[in-house]
Amino acid sequence: EERSTAPKVFALEQNYPNPFNPTTTIAYAVPKASDIRLAVYDMMGREVAVLAEGRKAAGFYTVEFDGKNLASGIYFYRLKAGSAVLKQKMVMLK
Repeated sequence: EERSTAPKVFALEQNYPNPFNPTTTIAYAVPKASDIRLAVYDMMGREVAVLAEGRKAAGFYTVEFDGKNLASGIYFYRLKAGSAVLKQKMVMLK
């Protein structure tokens, strides 16, 4: 998804839908070109998926997460760009 103006702040939106089964969409914004990493973690802090990684130009982005191989429960997704880190919680219900 592209928007006409560059974002002003680093942002990580709440996934939609939430709760989800088995897929959900996560949106994030990068205000300037950055090396980013967007990953999903379980309640024990184990990384279960990497959704985006590498250099991204300033802009708005969306990724789809497919949790079909995961158990129902609470998961966290974390976006890191430089020293900035944002995280959100999501719920998988089967």
